[in-house]
Amino acid sequence: MSTEPSPSPVASPHYTIFRNWLSWTGLVIVVGSVFSFFLLLLVDALAHLANPYVGILTFLVAPGFLVLGLVLVCLGAILRRRQLIRASGAMPPLRIDLTRPRDRRLFGFFLVGAVLFLLVSAIGSYQTYHFTESVQFCGQACHGVMKPEFVTYRNGPHARVACAECHIGKGASWYVRSKLSGTYQVYATMADKFPRPIPTPVKNLRPAQETCEECHWPKKFVGNLERTYTSFLGDETNTPFTVRMLLNVGGGDPTHGPVGGIHWHMNVGNTIEYVATDEARQKIPWVRMTDSQGVVTEFRSLKFTNTVSQAEIRRMDCMDCHNRPAHRYQTPSAAVNLAMELGKIDRALPYIKTNALYALTQSYSNETEAMRGIATTLAERYPNQPSVRPAIDAIQLIYKDNFFPEMKASWKVYPDNIGHKDWPGCFRCHDGQHRSADGKRSIKGSDCNACHTILAQGQGADLESLTPKGQKFKHPGDEVDGACNDCHNGQ
Repeated sequence: MSTEPSPSPVASPHYTIFRNWLSWTGLVIVVGSVFSFFLLLLVDALAHLANPYVGILTFLVAPGFLVLGLVLVCLGAILRRRQLIRASGAMPPLRIDLTRPRDRRLFGFFLVGAVLFLLVSAIGSYQTYHFTESVQFCGQACHGVMKPEFVTYRNGPHARVACAECHIGKGASWYVRSKLSGTYQVYATMADKFPRPIPTPVKNLRPAQETCEECHWPKKFVGNLERTYTSFLGDETNTPFTVRMLLNVGGGDPTHGPVGGIHWHMNVGNTIEYVATDEARQKIPWVRMTDSQGVVTEFRSLKFTNTVSQAEIRRMDCMDCHNRPAHRYQTPSAAVNLAMELGKIDRALPYIKTNALYALTQSYSNETEAMRGIATTLAERYPNQPSVRPAIDAIQLIYKDNFFPEMKASWKVYPDNIGHKDWPGCFRCHDGQHRSADGKRSIKGSDCNACHTILAQGQGADLESLTPKGQKFKHPGDEVDGACNDCHNGQ
């Protein structure tokens, strides 16, 4: 009789390879990530308000840890398998025999697990797709990086239009293109290598025909729109000056109304093409017009003698004038004028217009410093005047909504081409300096009534008597020559 002890049963090598600390650690991470996914999904579903941070954890972080856990499980198994082979020779072949109850049971667990994993992955992928298109993801997930764009978007006229509707639009190709370009943006954000301020993606925006015209009908005839603009002078009494005018928006389609006005430029009956020599499209030395009869006329500024390449030519569309449709930075002057008109800033405070602009336009390194600086400046200039407190609150709110010192973003770096007061706008072409090749024709630059008609201006009784044929603009104070933006710069 042998006295040697009988060998104890040994587990199959195919399961032994998972008996290592690395695989067990990965398994714990997998279980934890799946549990977290469903828990966060439940929290997000029951929440009253959408939270971008919950969405990031649910659809980005949790799946990431799931993948990490699976990688650790497989890596541990591979290393353990090599260790067993070195110790005992080649691994026996894996045999799956579905006639054995144990194999059938394990195979069933595998199928159920695989189906559940695919289901979770499908749900997570679908939700991630929509989450990355949400306003919260675009504006809040990156914290201060996109804060200027997010704040101005919420205060803008398109606050109920999702960011992706314009920046991505419909179609899988544009979605993929945006995400591929966003890969570097994620890296730049994490590595703090993004520009300050964030540049306007002028060249990367989809054509207006594919975005703006999804809601705005280009053939619509608008006609005249009445507008009233009130501003306050920088004198001691903050003298109001109001202009009532008709904006001749008109239209460009002869089947719906007379062709003319501002919307004559629409790509309906006429084709306007131009060449810009800067990325912001503020310098336009060459313009080509093709009218409804097919007659082509080129206009050049006096000093532009360059040969025009076809690749440089852009066809004018909505975005060339409405270039800040969703992210409008109010100029200090316009914002203070509105606050004074609404009574948020007491006009009885001497020189409040001048002092408000001074406080707003000082150099501040961050928002906290700006809030303190605005409050200190105005409190010192209006001691013992209770009405200065509401004025301070209003001016601080103006700063929060339009100035972002950490990102170096304000009206100064984002031209607004609507009108021509603080930026060249219309005068990029309508400056009277663009002439045809024969020198006989020029783009009109001095006929103000072509686009607007001043009905009344001034204050008091002057505003009660309207002039249907229009008045010549009377500049408050001294008369001046030249374009408005030669002097006006938003402050």
